[in-house]
Amino acid sequence: MEYMSAPQAAEKWGISERRVQKLCENNRIPGVTKLGYMWLIPKNTKKPADGRRKENKLR
Repeated sequence: MEYMSAPQAAEKWGISERRVQKLCENNRIPGVTKLGYMWLIPKNTKKPADGRRKENKLR
């Protein structure tokens, strides 16, 4: 399986690197792994919905 780093995911999804790190910490990204200090995110993973915004929350 191919992985991308948090900075790569941030650029791909158009969000900040810190936001990607928080999504990883909160288990919002399936298949994410931490290797030392670096988050490894599967390359085919889609950007998770932003749970902070009302219109993106599941009903």
